[in-house]
Amino acid sequence: MDCSIVSIRSSNLQANLEEIKDLFWEYLAWANMRLNQEYSISLEIKSILEQDMEKIDVFMCPHSRLLLAKDGDFYVGIVCIRKIAQDVGEIKRMYVRPKLRGSGIGRLLLETAIIESRDIGYSKIRLDSTRFMTTAHALYKSAGFYEIDPYIESEIPPMFHQYWIFMEKQL
Repeated sequence: MDCSIVSIRSSNLQANLEEIKDLFWEYLAWANMRLNQEYSISLEIKSILEQDMEKIDVFMCPHSRLLLAKDGDFYVGIVCIRKIAQDVGEIKRMYVRPKLRGSGIGRLLLETAIIESRDIGYSKIRLDSTRFMTTAHALYKSAGFYEIDPYIESEIPPMFHQYWIFMEKQL
């Protein structure tokens, strides 16, 4: 596999919008299925996807990033960074297509997101992740993330905090 990372800017957003939407949808559908299996929680993923696409600019430069992993002509993963405080970023929608998990794409996306976060000027980066994503937690911990209390800027409603892990990394 010859995987590369593509940084999406406002100038090339339109050209990649369908791939981004597809990856967001796959992520939301997969997460929703697992949330339902694990915790009997069902989200309205169509409206979440619509909201994500309407506010896609929140992931654009200069204070945010949207990164796609590409293997040849095929997009295989995504990670977004958004600004949540003056010097704090948040990783959102990190996803690798299931057939390619374990191939190093997730690590490449995470490492690139960390580098981009430093380049933006963030002193720390946060994320939230459902408790069942144990493989992702191991990846995050191996990159220097540690668990923290829920942070106010997270999109996760307080009634669901018990099912989530919140993490941070000092940059």
